[in-house]
Amino acid sequence: MSVEPRTTVDANEIAKFEAMAAEWWDLEGKFKPLHMMNPVRLSYITDQIAAEFGRDLKADKPFAGLRILDIGCGGGLLCEPMARLGATIVGADAAERNIPVARIHAEQSGLDIDYRHTTAEALAEAGEQFDVVLNMEVVEHVADPLAYLTACQQLLKSGGLHLCSTINRNPKSFAMAIVGAEYVMRWLPKGTHEWNKFITPDELFDLMRRAGLDPVDRKGYVFNPVLWTWRISEKDLSVNYVTAAIKR
Repeated sequence: MSVEPRTTVDANEIAKFEAMAAEWWDLEGKFKPLHMMNPVRLSYITDQIAAEFGRDLKADKPFAGLRILDIGCGGGLLCEPMARLGATIVGADAAERNIPVARIHAEQSGLDIDYRHTTAEALAEAGEQFDVVLNMEVVEHVADPLAYLTACQQLLKSGGLHLCSTINRNPKSFAMAIVGAEYVMRWLPKGTHEWNKFITPDELFDLMRRAGLDPVDRKGYVFNPVLWTWRISEKDLSVNYVTAAIKR
């Protein structure tokens, strides 16, 4: 499926991720930070979905019957766990080279995942509907965050759940997400993030309300450089953070 002309995609941002596509499943490659963060991301995502839809995470295939979209799916780091939990999952990405990487890995893992080279706007225009939209580390890369979040809202069924994570905008986030991750640790290529495109939690909540979503929760992802681990924080949203919102 080709990308529709009407889109909030930023071509320069897509080019950055196209260049890294083959490394999605390399635990020591350019996406090492995401692999390290993935357990806390998954913990938050699964807890929120289970609570919203009354699912028991200890059950076999607890997300069976739920249709989930992972917009900006990359190589499928979130799609595959959702599929294993029983969800019907669509993974969409505007970076075309990510899709074959994700498809091949899913096939090798014995998982049936519908991967598409497309955008949130194109899916919304096609009338697609989902119980859950995962919107993780994408909003800071789009050209028009409000238009993008509005498309995500349109993709949700009434009562649907929108989970969105991004990076706060302050001196600490500049030091850690750009200087630390790109220049000191060299986890990411220089220029992967643009600090002026980062969004504060209050700004994101305002954007979601304007897009027709009802924000209900936000938490921080906090990295411990001594233990080399991530944890979820109720209070510290100073760098990475995640939000939950409902389409009423």
